[in-house]
Order: sequence, then structure tokens, then C-alpha cells
Amino acid sequence: QVQLVESGGGLVQPGGSLRLSCAASGSIFSIGTMGWYRQAPGNQRELVGWITSGGSTNYADSVKGRFTISRDNAKNSVYLLMNMLKREDTAVYYCNAGSPARDYWGQGTQVTVSS
Repeated sequence: QVQLVESGGGLVQPGGSLRLSCAASGSIFSIGTMGWYRQAPGNQRELVGWITSGGSTNYADSVKGRFTISRDNAKNSVYLLMNMLKREDTAVYYCNAGSPARDYWGQGTQVTVSS
């Protein structure tokens, strides 16, 4: 089993920045790619981006150039740096970790972009 705990969400003004963190614990040796997803009210959960254990990244078109995913394998953590935030980035953000057996999810952290 893998446990994921997100932190760093909150209220930010349009154009501002936030950094989300996700700490993994448990059977972390099984984790490969880690990623971030988000879900806005009334919408389906969507991919924000992912990062492999080797550091390769991929992003949704809607966040390219504004969001950056990084990973610290020594701390078993993944991060999401969000710059130039827009109102449409408002959502609950979820950390995801993939293993050969299954995917794991965090509890989510709310990000609200509003003036």
C-alpha cells in the first residue's frame, strides 16, 4: 500500500502562484510515474501532468508553460508549481502514483483562484 498526502492548496488571486506538495509513504519502492490531476465542480477529473521516476514530464495543454512538476525521489515527494494562475484553474487537485498493481490517490487539496 502507498499513502499520498497533498498540501499547499489555498486561495490565490489571478496571476498568482502556488506550490503543491505530495508526500508518499508505505510501499514506495513500487511507485513509478507520479502525477497531478484536478477536478472542478461539475467536471470530470482531468490530468494536469505527470513525471516519471527518471524525471521526464508531460503536461496538459491548458497548463503548459505555467505549471511545473518536479520530484524528489530521496524525499518520496512530488511537487506542482503553478504560476500565472487563472480562475479556471480552480479545482481540487489530486496527487497520483502508479505502480504495477494499481494507482494510488491522495485525498486532494483545494485550489481557489479568485480576486
